[in-house]
Amino acid sequence: MKGILSIQSHVVYGHAGNSSAVFPLQRMGFEVWPIHTVQFSNHTQYKEGWTGRAFDAQDIHALVNGMSAIGQLANCQAVISGYQGSAEQCAAIEDTVKKVKAENPAALYVCDPVMGAPDKGCIVAPGIAEQLINTLMPMADIIVPNQFELSQFAGMEITSLDDAIEACRVALNKGPKMVVVKHLHSVSDEMFSMMLATEAGCWLAQRPHLPFDKQPVGVGDLISALFTGQFLAQGNAVEAFAHCNDACYAVLKETAARGEWELQTIAAQNEIVTPAERFTLQAL
Repeated sequence: MKGILSIQSHVVYGHAGNSSAVFPLQRMGFEVWPIHTVQFSNHTQYKEGWTGRAFDAQDIHALVNGMSAIGQLANCQAVISGYQGSAEQCAAIEDTVKKVKAENPAALYVCDPVMGAPDKGCIVAPGIAEQLINTLMPMADIIVPNQFELSQFAGMEITSLDDAIEACRVALNKGPKMVVVKHLHSVSDEMFSMMLATEAGCWLAQRPHLPFDKQPVGVGDLISALFTGQFLAQGNAVEAFAHCNDACYAVLKETAARGEWELQTIAAQNEIVTPAERFTLQAL
């Protein structure tokens, strides 16, 4: 039985990390094998706080070794990594990807390089950003950074579309085969913008902003999952990029319609597979 190994955070209530990524992938027809880097009661942007803890890096090693012992790493189609609770966990991700690729060289590594956004209440432990920039992002097949994370990896400031294109080219030269920029806030104030970059070129996806009292959390985790699933299903990066933009918008639209800020992935599950609205990509 083939599946996707998803190593991310987990919240008991709401949708972030694996709680945002697992169900959409399952709804798209994939077996998903989640390993949680942290388990929190809720995501960290609640003003009331949260409870829970980060797991030890050895827990990741132990679980992956258990999967190896039953011969299932050879059936792993992709490894997705997201929020890490410690620099040691990043090292465990590196080890995991190497083990999976040794068993299945065709397996993809998709790295969502969460480096923290203090303005949003998302903080990562010391050493994580360095591990992501120096080790995990260069070894990834696909990286899914936001504008800040891309700028850190490329070592340049991004203030325009041309800057973003150049930063993606720098990133591709460092190892990844694809860059999916999950949010480019400098490109447009009127539209939410994302970018895909491969050796074949760059594409811009845009969709309308939606009104929220508080911005939803876990959108980047959803984007990583949607792109990974559609790319595995079809093998076409541009089509997968268009799908993840359309399906993500559908989830956000349902969330806004219900007056929520926790992603309504269950309510919007049919549109995860077949989005009702489609947005045209712009080749750059």
